[in-house]
Amino acid sequence: MRLCVTYILMASILISLKLLSDPTRLRIVMLLEQEELSVAELQSILGMGQSRISTQLAKLKDESLLSDRRVGKNILYTSQAPNHLLEVAKLAAEEIPEIHTDRAALALALQKRQDQSRAYFDQLAGKFGRHYVPGRSWKGLAEALLRVLNYDTVADLGAGEGTLSQLLAQRAKQVIAIDNSQNMVDFGRNLAKEHGLKNLEYRLGDIENPPIDDCSVDLVIFSQALHHATHPASALKHAHRILQPGGTLIILDLLQHNFEQAKELYYDTWLGFSELEITQMLSSIKFQQIETAVVDKEDEPPHFQTLLVTARKT
Repeated sequence: MRLCVTYILMASILISLKLLSDPTRLRIVMLLEQEELSVAELQSILGMGQSRISTQLAKLKDESLLSDRRVGKNILYTSQAPNHLLEVAKLAAEEIPEIHTDRAALALALQKRQDQSRAYFDQLAGKFGRHYVPGRSWKGLAEALLRVLNYDTVADLGAGEGTLSQLLAQRAKQVIAIDNSQNMVDFGRNLAKEHGLKNLEYRLGDIENPPIDDCSVDLVIFSQALHHATHPASALKHAHRILQPGGTLIILDLLQHNFEQAKELYYDTWLGFSELEITQMLSSIKFQQIETAVVDKEDEPPHFQTLLVTARKT
């Protein structure tokens, strides 16, 4: 009888070790050993599809390496692998290159979970515009919000024709609009002159090295411009350079997607950015108070999503 029990235990350990020899399952166990997570959170952290993750969770659960519980509409998973197995798993996990990225992505996921106000505004965003209300629009709301901003000098990098720059010029003391197209710059200058916006200056230049003095602006905006940069990190470094201490950075861009045709249709250099990717770039440049949120999703294919990022230079 004792021999039989020993055999069963050995077989169980061997099966568990075989399961954990798969890098994806090992990454999942390492994450769930640190925090209780939902499938959606695991998707966000690992960058994998729901079906793939659910399949791996089922295999791990069958061998009692994790447990789950329902909380409202979500099912949360946590590791229940025995300590002796976890010790081996942790040693093996250090050989997986993605494990360090997983830890950073987990920290970001937990930060987002705690942000109750973000969840509240996500609900509002889902309702806004669903029903027609005379006089209510995103443009109207944006113009109203711009009027409560209080910035002296603003840099709009990759300004294009300058619609945003013109809105900002109604509030800021000075707005510097940068674009690398002479036609766009000429068009913007004519519009600024036509509307009497003497505090709006258009300059020809590259967002990866904008012709703006160091520490001379207190707000930098990239509005759907960063994914056109050859080297986005370089553009962000120069944004940090031109910002005054305490200055703010705002990025509106596409969330990472797989619509390859965007490179030909819209001359995009990058297929958007993930929240983790942007966070890591900004952190490496010494930006602080970094916050990210997905603020919009298009109804029509390819269902582009809009990523909003804010950060400060300290």
